[in-house]
Amino acid sequence: MSDRAFLSTRKGLFELRRQGAQWELGARHFLGEPVSMALADARDGSLYAALNLGHFGVKLHRRDPGSDHWTEVGAPAYPLKPADSADPVEWKNKLVWSLEAGGADQPGVLWAGTLPGGLFKSVDRGDTWELVRALWDVPQRAEWFGGGYDVPGIHSICVDPRNSDHVLVGVSCGGVWRTEDGGASWRVSATGMRADYMPPELNENEAVQDPHRLVRCAGQPDLLWCQHHNGIWRSIDNGHHWQEISNAAVSNFGFAVAVDPRDGQRAWFAPAEADQRRIPVDTALAVTCSSDGGDSFSVARAGLPQQQCYDLVYRHGLAVSGDGQRLLMASTTGGVWASDNAGASWQAISNTMPPVYAVCFG
Repeated sequence: MSDRAFLSTRKGLFELRRQGAQWELGARHFLGEPVSMALADARDGSLYAALNLGHFGVKLHRRDPGSDHWTEVGAPAYPLKPADSADPVEWKNKLVWSLEAGGADQPGVLWAGTLPGGLFKSVDRGDTWELVRALWDVPQRAEWFGGGYDVPGIHSICVDPRNSDHVLVGVSCGGVWRTEDGGASWRVSATGMRADYMPPELNENEAVQDPHRLVRCAGQPDLLWCQHHNGIWRSIDNGHHWQEISNAAVSNFGFAVAVDPRDGQRAWFAPAEADQRRIPVDTALAVTCSSDGGDSFSVARAGLPQQQCYDLVYRHGLAVSGDGQRLLMASTTGGVWASDNAGASWQAISNTMPPVYAVCFG
């Protein structure tokens, strides 16, 4: 089991350390600064932190294995927008919304998803980045729009462990896209999804879907789950087709989903009220889990606040360890909870953290 984790928050990056049967807050990094995303790269032990410093822009830092020192590396940056471009989107990195390591056979390769919808690739551990123009230039990008933000954003990057050139990305609102040649070409891959916020004649348009979060089972890579704006979807064929799960417990709305790395039949969700309220259903926090591919769901409430709770769990606010037994969850109002029994019950780690954007094991 993993004994270390990281919380990316509005006021810095916080380490969690496992001490016996308890999680304890450890070192603090970039205290007071918004950290939008962290990545613990299991390939070489490096740790990455993306900061959003407002007027000073987006920054990226790397801590090498065995070191306590952070090094500022290159941050994904858009090229100059052509003077004759009709694109209404500003070509400027507003946020690193996702960071993922490349495959085990691609040391140094990193992927970054940003607002306003650009995907970036690094081949040198983040020292330099290049916009993946093949995705940025797809004609359907003109149909993308913001989901929660004013501009589109790439929040999910799923590398296939069997072939590192096969990658799926999730765009809000722009659907699911796939490459099978390392990013040289892309095609939309959201067949089966439905967008009820669109006019009826457009609700099956794959390029306007709002997948809130995509996750892939590492041990069964053909199995993926999606928490969508309009429900829960699942794919059993590597994202080529998606089937709606219509019997989710508590609510089918939410942002976060985590899948058991060894068992693609099992996934966890943090349900919420749709759409404008965005609070736990009946102001009682719950985690739902399906262990049979969506045929049924269990509801866990033990250890979670059940009265006057207004915590929302963001897209990256739910994570599972490599053995599928430990889970971490954190909220927009500074609540942090852990489970040691696959989500059946939870214990509070803190109720006073800054708003948490993302959690990850390290």
